[in-house]
Amino acid sequence: MTEHATDAGAPDGGRRGVLRAGAAVTATGIGAALGATLGGGLLAGCGSTGSGGTGSGGTGSGGTGNGRATGPARTTDPAGNGPPSSGAPSPGPAPRRFPGLPEQITHGPRDRPRVALTFHGQGDPATAEALLTEAEKAGAKVTVLAVGGWLDEHPGLARRILDGGHDLGNHTLRHLDINDMSEADAYAEITGCADRLRRLTGSVGTWFRPSRARTATPLVTRLAHRAGYPHVLSYDVDSLDFTSPGAPAVTRAIAAEVRAGSVVSLHFGYADTVAAFPDILQELERRGLRAVTTTELLT
Repeated sequence: MTEHATDAGAPDGGRRGVLRAGAAVTATGIGAALGATLGGGLLAGCGSTGSGGTGSGGTGSGGTGNGRATGPARTTDPAGNGPPSSGAPSPGPAPRRFPGLPEQITHGPRDRPRVALTFHGQGDPATAEALLTEAEKAGAKVTVLAVGGWLDEHPGLARRILDGGHDLGNHTLRHLDINDMSEADAYAEITGCADRLRRLTGSVGTWFRPSRARTATPLVTRLAHRAGYPHVLSYDVDSLDFTSPGAPAVTRAIAAEVRAGSVVSLHFGYADTVAAFPDILQELERRGLRAVTTTELLT
């Protein structure tokens, strides 16, 4: 089953320079970061069944959420397999309400040269580390919607994402078809992931995105609100990277539809995404578009 229906304000000045470093990002560099992982095959991402996990809990809505966690240096391994830092880092940003925006957000303002690259967070942690590192080298920020079971397996990645200046959100606990679930089961999926995020970062994350669906049903939207998320994050550009069409096809799919304000759907755990990422960044730079967090896109 696929991921579809079947499945905060930086100045615009200097925006071309922000992603210019993307031109220097090479597929070879990403390949080196991954080592032999890609050659050994990647775990399935959002285009197939997700990993398991358990848990429940949620928090209230509100908060400002513009700041970034600035806790002590991380002591986890680069792939995020170790435990979180033993220090007391600042809580991660909380969800916030954007007055005037719909309950389900598909894109940001079309009059500012910004886009949000959003990643469904599951799969091989080496791909996550490589993509985050290359984004940071290019001065780009991304949004990661993490699966709760994935965080159970790789808890250090939650703080790694925040420490890189990226947004971190909720993509349900087990990555099942949440729109087809009962109210109780769907709520447990949302709050289960929220509980993981809160335990690891002190916050339930800034965003909620439904699993196995581009948009949430009215019921799931209400449940997300109850769990503390004022908005559901959708997207207007689908890279289709989870179908493994080849890196050039991933880049073409984005280039064909991306424009100012776009929210782009991408995935960790897929070799095509890793290989396409340098070209994606270069295409954004060529168009004068700046990759920012979703929070920044909407602020």
